Amino acid sequence: MILYNVTINIDHSVHDEWMKWMKDVHIPDVMRTGLFTENRMLKVLGDEESGGVTYSIQYTCHGLDDFKKYEKNFAASLRREHLEKFKDKFVAFRTLLEVVE
Repeated sequence: MILYNVTINIDHSVHDEWMKWMKDVHIPDVMRTGLFTENRMLKVLGDEESGGVTYSIQYTCHGLDDFKKYEKNFAASLRREHLEKFKDKFVAFRTLLEVVE
């Protein structure tokens, strides 16, 4: 199982708009690709000095092949949409993890 983690620090000035857009548009769009089985959003605690609010958005998929399909077919357009909507108001980095049980 693969966990795709996107950590985003969002500026306070667009926080509420971003949160609504993530919940109503972006995360559902990612899930509609059919390549992830579940998702969750977590708030990073103790990050007051960052100048914004930091979140971890996590998506789970069955394997690396599913993630590669997402990267090849969907990631660029979804990222571009986020960038255009919240340009200069966020910083993001992505981490790919393998669940070890």
